[in-house]
Amino acid sequence: METLIPTINRLQEVFLTVGAEIIQLPQIVVVGSQSSGKSSVLESLVGRDFLPRGSGIVTRRPLVLQLINIAPLQERVKTENGNGIKQNSPNSYPGVTAEEWGTFLHCKNQIFTDFQQIRREIETETERSSGENKGISPEPIYLKIFSPKVLNLTLVDLPGITKVPVGDQPEDIEAQVQEMILSFISNPNSLILAVSPANSDLATSDALKLAREVDPDGRRTLLVVSKLDLMDAGTDALEVLLGRVIPVRLGIIGVVNRSQHDINTQKSLEDCTRDEHAFLQRHYPSLASRAGSRYLAKTLSRLLMHHIRDCLPELKTRVTVLSSQYQARLNSYGQPVEDHSATLLQIVTKFASDYCNTIEGTARYIQTSELCGGARICYIFHETFGRTLQSIDPLGGLTELDILTAIRNATGPRPALFVPEVSFELLAKRQIKRLEEPSLRCVELVHEELQRIIQHCSSFSTQAEALDGGKRWKNDKVAEEKAPPAGFGSPSKGQAINLLDTAVPVSRKLSSREQRDCEVIQRLINCYFLIVRKSIQDSVPKTVMHFLVNFVKEHLQSELVGQLYKQTLLQDLLIESQDTAQQRTEVAQMLEALKKANNIISEIRETHLW
Repeated sequence: METLIPTINRLQEVFLTVGAEIIQLPQIVVVGSQSSGKSSVLESLVGRDFLPRGSGIVTRRPLVLQLINIAPLQERVKTENGNGIKQNSPNSYPGVTAEEWGTFLHCKNQIFTDFQQIRREIETETERSSGENKGISPEPIYLKIFSPKVLNLTLVDLPGITKVPVGDQPEDIEAQVQEMILSFISNPNSLILAVSPANSDLATSDALKLAREVDPDGRRTLLVVSKLDLMDAGTDALEVLLGRVIPVRLGIIGVVNRSQHDINTQKSLEDCTRDEHAFLQRHYPSLASRAGSRYLAKTLSRLLMHHIRDCLPELKTRVTVLSSQYQARLNSYGQPVEDHSATLLQIVTKFASDYCNTIEGTARYIQTSELCGGARICYIFHETFGRTLQSIDPLGGLTELDILTAIRNATGPRPALFVPEVSFELLAKRQIKRLEEPSLRCVELVHEELQRIIQHCSSFSTQAEALDGGKRWKNDKVAEEKAPPAGFGSPSKGQAINLLDTAVPVSRKLSSREQRDCEVIQRLINCYFLIVRKSIQDSVPKTVMHFLVNFVKEHLQSELVGQLYKQTLLQDLLIESQDTAQQRTEVAQMLEALKKANNIISEIRETHLW
């Protein structure tokens, strides 16, 4: 059990540089109003004067105070002389000849044996962060005190609750202080040490009011009633100390603070402790054994050890879960680019492979919500394009009058014995031209799908060239099909003139021969249109696959390498954003801290918890 508090202290140090807010460590948070006696209570626990004093807000930054019990100097000297105790044991401090001393996190490797110097360092470090205008700062100061007179204990001293701004303090200083206090005591793993003077009404205690906001049942609140000796004559705090006025689960302990006269005359804390014990024996004999600074120190140490023991399983689980999460985040950032050439080649190769796999349907992750890649291209060919062609009427938009006019214009001044081939050719071209737009749209839809796959690479010339090739073939194919094959009356060169521009005669009833000629042309156009439509429906998908899809698959990687694999571009293409680099560093640091924390927690054996 005794090793639990030092273990938490080590965990605090591990998380200092990476932000301990993600790990809510067990700790004791000291809360009280200005002049409530907080400083005197803390100094009595240490047995030394070391905290700044004065008017107004003196504590303007959180002070994380770690008390570490060590062996007396004489025993430590024996340790260093090799009397069976390891050098790295808690009782071994090579090179330190003082009985007790302090160290600050911001002053690494500097030992303070003069506690007045510790006080000045706290004041200096406070002004460095908070300024000289009595403002506050949430940045903690970390102080360790090594002494044979203290019990293992970790406390967080916070600024005193204030009501009125002093000097250059901001008008909302009260709200700032309360917000800072709440940020610490809201931690469900923190114990709240509420300090309230006995000569004030506890029902209006600011410390208890804030404690109740986050701990309404008082399960993690310990009340310290300070300044018992300053109560009016004829009154006492017995009812309060017995818990009959303010119920607090962890208990209520009364203490006697040093007076200002004691401070001015530099009365030792040992003498003050003896006087406190004598006062309690005289005025509270039934509670003397459960009151006073020494009892408070023992109670706090015991409470903190048991609290750490209760929090340890959840803390270990939290560290394990966070380790897994931060490892996943670190993996997602990848490794920093060192060899630009090799990295770019790997990226291009993987991209080209993933792109082709998406078309082939062999991608690692297959979507289930919508068609994509090759499946969508197949749908365009057989559903979208096929249905559109089938919906086109071979004779749509072609009237009998149009046919008769074409026949007459192709006949000239003399009546023809047979239907002129030129009229059939002109009308067939006109109808077949209607297949051009769906064919173009098919090419465009496939191209859009290829762009959707490639997304940010849609501007590469590979696709642009392939699209142009597909469109050129399609135009040539449709133009070729406009000319009727042998047997349908192919015109000689120079005969393909637009005879439909001739004025149309006034509508009238067709003769039997004219009706028969129109029907012949209609049957020929219908048969020829169906043949051409079937040819287009079969050949367009094949050609799009050859000139567009397969072309992109075969040339994508080489095109990317040719366009990007240039020495002048490598540095710019693979430069990493400063934010990403910083996030990777922060995540790596946090992961390292979590691993250290996990090792520290793992050192605690179950047998040590009871």
